[in-house]
Amino acid sequence: MKKSIREAYIDRYGQEPAWIARAPGRVNLIGEHTDYNDGFVLPMAIDLAIWMALGPIDSSTIRLYSINFKQEAKTDLNDLKHNDQGWLEYVKGMAWALQQSGYSLAGWQGIVWGEIPIGAGLSSSAAMELVSARSFAAVSGFDWDPVQMATLAQRAENEWVGVNCGIMDQLISAMGKSGHALFIDCRSLDTRPVKLPPETTVIVMDTNTRRGLVDSAYNERRSQCEEAAKLLGVSKLRDIDLDTLEENTNRLDPTVYKRARHVISENSRVLDAVEAMDRGDALKVGQLMNASHESLRDDYEVSSPELDVIVSAAQEQPGCFGARMMGAGFGGCAVAVVTTGSAPGFVDLVSQLYKEQTGLNPSLTICQAAKGAELMNVP
Repeated sequence: MKKSIREAYIDRYGQEPAWIARAPGRVNLIGEHTDYNDGFVLPMAIDLAIWMALGPIDSSTIRLYSINFKQEAKTDLNDLKHNDQGWLEYVKGMAWALQQSGYSLAGWQGIVWGEIPIGAGLSSSAAMELVSARSFAAVSGFDWDPVQMATLAQRAENEWVGVNCGIMDQLISAMGKSGHALFIDCRSLDTRPVKLPPETTVIVMDTNTRRGLVDSAYNERRSQCEEAAKLLGVSKLRDIDLDTLEENTNRLDPTVYKRARHVISENSRVLDAVEAMDRGDALKVGQLMNASHESLRDDYEVSSPELDVIVSAAQEQPGCFGARMMGAGFGGCAVAVVTTGSAPGFVDLVSQLYKEQTGLNPSLTICQAAKGAELMNVP
């Protein structure tokens, strides 16, 4: 990919790029819809990324060509406006957030190329924000602070794009480590790399059904969590345990109660999964993933028929430790942890079962844990 995007830049602009940047997508092994509740998550950066080849220009303009969309778009850093320019809004949002925090930005031209399926729940938007942040840092000459850049990328997503996401996607794209997942405390932003259990492989299972985050029930679920926390007298559901929730059942609407039960139990599952991974106990990790899917399906109600089919097909395979839907829900991807030796056969069997039951062709990808956003030498 690095060689291809360099050549694309040369073909379009007639010169070598000054830099090549990349930022990865992610899978979330466990900890869904906990991040915006100040809870715990366990994501992993993957070896699917968004790439940017770029060079400085003597103006305040950002000029970008998207290989995926076969489209050029541009914006003026001195006159940023939200006018629904699609993929460019993530770049503009990142520029806006940086400027709001006092960064002085220089103009540049570039080529962008994404390997991450859009709308699949693999955080292509966060990767776009972080690769843009890496590019702005290179051109404008400021130091790279991954936590600060992730925080500003989250602000861009919340206030510019209009999605009330938590910090997880941006932080893992900024801070991923090869061979490891990353335990994140979404309140303190403390992180700790957690090594994957030996002889295990992570597989992303794309149902090839899509949902739009902004138009989905994501913001509704977040509002319900805020309502539950307010009624229970805490700032976030992170501060409540299951016993306390059960003691206060009569204070909550039944639907709001179910939403809170998912978040609180999911936080416990993340902590248990980290302990299991520290022991190398893949079986326990898989059991927790299966329980997570049930909770997302029944209490948080963000699964879909296709997600349920592909998760069930995965769980039936002898080499599978566990599987669950991931992301905001209503479509997109699930994730499975399997024995490394069973991975190729697992891909074939789950693909076949899913197609037989839905008529759709899934896309299953064997993933490696990758580094976070980085700037690379040219060539």
